[in-house]
Formats: sequence, C-alpha cells, structure tokens
Amino acid sequence: MAGFMISAPKSGSGKTMLVCGLLEAAGRRGLSPWAFKCGPDYIDGLFHRQILGVDGGNLDSFFEGEEALRTKYGRAGREHFVIAEGAMGYFDGLGGTGVKASAWEVAHILQMPVILAVDAGGASLSLAALVKGFLEFERELGDSRIRAVIFNRMSPGMYPRMKQMLKERLGIPAAGYVPNLDFLTVGSRHLGLVLPGEISGLKEQMGRLADCLEETLDWDCLLQIGAAGNGGPAASGSCARAAAGGSCASPGDKTAAFAASFRLGVAWDEAFCFYYRDNLELLEALGAEICCFSPLHDRKLPSGLDGLLLGGGYPEEYAQELGENREMARDIARAAQEGMPVLAECGGYLYLLEELEGSDGKNYPMAGVFSGKGWRKGKNSHFGYISLTCSHPSPYLLPGEQVRGHEFHYWECRGGEDELAFEAQKPAGDRKWPAVRIKNQVMGGFPHLYYPSCPAFAARFAGACRVYGRKKEGAGT
Repeated sequence: MAGFMISAPKSGSGKTMLVCGLLEAAGRRGLSPWAFKCGPDYIDGLFHRQILGVDGGNLDSFFEGEEALRTKYGRAGREHFVIAEGAMGYFDGLGGTGVKASAWEVAHILQMPVILAVDAGGASLSLAALVKGFLEFERELGDSRIRAVIFNRMSPGMYPRMKQMLKERLGIPAAGYVPNLDFLTVGSRHLGLVLPGEISGLKEQMGRLADCLEETLDWDCLLQIGAAGNGGPAASGSCARAAAGGSCASPGDKTAAFAASFRLGVAWDEAFCFYYRDNLELLEALGAEICCFSPLHDRKLPSGLDGLLLGGGYPEEYAQELGENREMARDIARAAQEGMPVLAECGGYLYLLEELEGSDGKNYPMAGVFSGKGWRKGKNSHFGYISLTCSHPSPYLLPGEQVRGHEFHYWECRGGEDELAFEAQKPAGDRKWPAVRIKNQVMGGFPHLYYPSCPAFAARFAGACRVYGRKKEGAGT
C-alpha cells in the first residue's frame, strides 16, 4: 500500500487544487491514483472523477468505525497510490474543540503519512512558527504524522530559503511549492466549490497545474514518504501491477450472491449529484440495479422502477428549468402517490416541495409531493454532523435505531411540520431539532445520510422497493 494525506492548517489553503494536480501528475507517472476525501464532502470527489477520471470515496471517522476505515483504505491501497484530502484544518474535529472526526484522527487510525499544505501568502519566517506548532500540537496524543510541507502561493525565490529553514530548525523536509497561478479560475458558492461542469476549460487548467507541479514539487521525497508510511516501495508490487493496468476492488464490491432484484432510479445531473459512493454500493449489495435519470433533461422516469433516490445538489440554481419540466415533476409525484419508496435528501427534498425559490429570487413550481415552499434563508440553517433517531413511526428506521449524517444548507422549508418524524442531534452538545418528513413511502429532509452507519435502514428501503415491484407486477403495471 502506498500513499499520503494532504492536509492544511485551515480551509482555503489550496488543498483541493493541490490534490487535483497531484492526482493528475500521479496518473501520468503510471501510479494509478485513488482519491479519498476526509469528512462528508461531495464536491471534491466530483472534481476527481469528472475532470481527472480518478475514482475514490470518503474517509470519515464519525460515519464509520476504525475497522471499516482500515478495510476501505486497504482495499484501495492494494492496487493504487492513494492521495487523501483532509477536511478543514488538520486538527478540526467535532464541535471545534477536539480531534474526534478530524483529519488528524483519520491519519492516526490508518497510520497514514501527512503532507501539510501551508498557504504562504503574506508571510515568511512566521511560516516556520506555524509548522512548528502543527508538529508539536497534541503531541501527548501521539505523533503528528506530518512528514513534509508543501507551500502554496510561494515565490520561487523564497522557497529555497524556507526549505533550508525547515530542515535546520524543525528537522522536516519541504517537498516543494506551488507558485501563484493566474490561470486557475475555480470559484465557490454557498456550499463550497462550484461544480466541475460549470467551469470552462477546467480539464485544461488541471493539466497546466500538473505541468507546474512536475517542476516545483520534490517527487522523490513525496514517493518515499508515501511508500515508507505504508509498508512498501511506491513503484513496485501492487502499484506496479496497477501501472500495468490492474484494478482495485472498490470498498463495497458486490459478490455473485447479490444479484439485482429491484430497479432504483437515481437522479443525477447538474442539479442533483451529491451521493456517497458507499451508499450506492450498499444499495447495490442489497440488490439495487441503479438507473440514473435527469429531472432536468428527461421528460419521464426510466421504465420499470421500484424506488427513487433524489440526492442533494444545487436545484436552486436550476429552479426555472426544473419548474418548466412539468412532465417529469408529474411523473415523480404520480410514482410517490402510487406508493413507490422514495428517499430525498436536501436538494432532492426541495424538489419534492410545492414551490422553490430559485437563486434568482423567483418562485417556481416543483413536484408537490410534500406541501410547503423552499426559500432562501440567507444563512446556513444547520451545519455539520448529526445523529438521527425516529420520534414517530417510520418505514425505514425503527425506534432505538440511529443513522448518522450531516446537514449543510442555506435554503429552508415553510410547511409540513406535522410530518416531521425524526429528531436530529449534534454529536457535541445537547442541541436537537425535528427533521425529516414521512409521507406514505416517501422520506425527505435536509439531512444527508450515511447508510452504512445503519445497514438496517438501507435494508428496509431495499425491501420496500422489492415489495413495491412485486405489487406493481401483480397489478399488471
């Protein structure tokens, strides 16, 4: 196994673009890279897959137990050079007061070496003080796992001096730098980076970034760190097989014992694209044949569906187009009324309301499965990890069970309070609030759920899809 994590002192330090450039350059070197994102983020994974063609997933120590994390990481690392991106700042964990669920904790669970990406803009000697603090902070809990530093936004003239300073005063190598690059035009909006399909010439930008990193990074140092921290040389053994065209079993591979037994429609387009790989693979293992469709561009649902999954995304950015596609909205409303099992999360939930306020401030009709209107609140309503339990009868989650997830949204819903069936609770502190609406077989709300945290939840949904399919066949529809 070979690889490392790129982490940073804080968000906005350039981690995502550095990781994208590293993945592109590693692919050119025949290392068969695999990308992981620490934490619950979806958007960075879209950059990895859609632009670079690099597969991956999430590493999250709140959602998953230690053994599950090790298994996932180990399977990917058998055939790939793993490059993981940390979340937020390296030590930032639950509630902002501890290291639980931080990138630091993930690195320690997996014994993964870490490269600290430091934004050098507007600083010089103070950078060494910052690095020293990260090396020594929480030392009583164990080794920092930081094995080298890469400076972002640093001039070629300053880098040799900083490299020498780190070596002499801190005993840690600098593994290169990234200069100011005016061709990078990746923007952001309220949920983070804009989506990769919205950026003109992004693939070319990533290619130019990789060209730069070939010149400014110390690749010998990086590959040695990746190999030494994971028990083998980076360019031999499993990585050599990957370079020759081998592949890695993905973290949730199906076996022949799980033949497809129901057809699951998954909304996937510019407006709906936030999905955990692990969720989809668990549903496949439970018998789902996944059929992607577009509420934006398709006029009706795929034929023969037994269930629907409407993930998060940016429906507010496409509210007019979604509102004008009345055929699809009516088809989804009809399926829900007929008893089709439906899971809708965040953006998918907004689509099931009667109306949605778009980013342009205008209101547009949606599917109308749930009463109420989605509206721009103007600030983040709920942020971060949550645990969910059912406070009222639910078809998929039973009393005493718990499913984990997270919320991150700037839109809210007016209406339907009597249908709220779950209680969300922050893992740090006592804050609670009602969440998730249930109507017949439809479950919708703002939380993004991690299904493997409660396999029984996913199993009941899969079972409900199979039952619906049999009833539909019996009725001759």
